[in-house]
Parts: sequence; C-alpha cells; structure tokens
Amino acid sequence: MIDIKTLASSSKGNCYHITDGQTPLLLEAGINFREIRKALKFNTSSLAGCLVTHEHGDHTKGIKDVVKAGINVYMSPGTKEALNIEHHRIKPVEAKKQFQIGTVLPFDVEHDVNEPYGFLLANQAVEKLLFATDTFYIRYKFKGLTHLLLECNYSKDILDEKILEGLVPQMMRKRLIRSHFSLENVKEFLRVNDLTKVEEIHLIHLSDSNSDEERFKREIQELTGKLVYIE
Repeated sequence: MIDIKTLASSSKGNCYHITDGQTPLLLEAGINFREIRKALKFNTSSLAGCLVTHEHGDHTKGIKDVVKAGINVYMSPGTKEALNIEHHRIKPVEAKKQFQIGTVLPFDVEHDVNEPYGFLLANQAVEKLLFATDTFYIRYKFKGLTHLLLECNYSKDILDEKILEGLVPQMMRKRLIRSHFSLENVKEFLRVNDLTKVEEIHLIHLSDSNSDEERFKREIQELTGKLVYIE
C-alpha cells in the first residue's frame, strides 16, 4: 500500500515522502535536509533515492546535503546541467526510459526550465503513482493509476479577479499559464485518463493567493468520485 507524506508543498519549498513499505523515496528536495530528517524522525538511511523534477530552488534547496548523506538523486540531464552540481550521487536519467528504484518512468512536462520531468512510479503490488508538478500541460495518458500527486496551482477565474483588483501583476498571468497546472487543466487531464483504479488524488503546490482549497477539493471530488486530499 502506497503511503504519501507531505513534508512541504508551496513556493517556499516542496518535498514529499512516499513508500510502499519496501522502497521509501523522496520526491523533491526543496527544503533543508535537517527539516527532512526531523520530519522523518531522523530515519533517512533507508531512503532508496530522491527524484527531482527541475532545478528551481523550491525543489532543490536541500540537494547538496541529500547527496552528502549518501542518497542518490535522479533528475534529467538538463536539470543536472542547470544546477551545475558535480557529485557521484547525482544520477541523470532519460525521459521515457525506466530505471529501477522500484520501477520509475520519467516523462517530459512543460515548464519554464531546462528539462523538467514528471515521474510514474510502479511497485510489485501493481500500484502506480503519478507525480507531476510545475507543468501547465501533460501530453501523455496513463493506464492503471492508483495514486495521483498533482499540482493544482491556481484557477484562471481567481487569478483574473485578483489581477482586476490589482492584487496580482498582469505579467504574472502569462508566466503562470505557461508554467503551472491550473484547476481547469487538472480537470481536463483527469477527464482523458483512466481513473478506474485510482484510490487517492493529492493536490499539491497550491498558490497562496490564486487558489481555493475547499473549492478545488470539492470540484475534483465531484468530477472523479475519488478521495481527494489538499497538501
């Protein structure tokens, strides 16, 4: 059974701990490693690895200490290049080519960075977790998903209202639309994918100013009929 624990989920830092009871992993390392260790009750020696989606600091802040602790960190070649960190624990992996820590399939997503990834994770119990954040679009369809960890950063109507009120700069709209997953795009992604086996949907990386937790949870639950958590 997949267990998901959110250590941080915001523009200040992102980090998630997942395990199926056999392969504990970190998704992102966007907070200090001492915070990660504290959240995991200092049990980090069992971590099988860390997956990083892209180079922005709110996803990579703790990487140097993560690798110093002996944990392999997997990312795209473009992310490695952008970070400019040389360490034998930094492991570049190619999109659409599986690698083994459990079974992980990286895939390309759309964000304003060098080579961003999402990740599809599978285990021997035939559970599949999809992890995607900081992307405005996912071009792929997935079968047999059981858990989703998806960015739901903003809603277009909330954003436009904040711009009209002068609370959000107009220039921010263009960047958000071309870099982050909106409520509307999350819904479209869910509509075109097979959710038959989905047990849980976790919505992550909500904007502090352009989101509405209760509304997002309610609308995704109504659309899918699944358990929805806001992280």
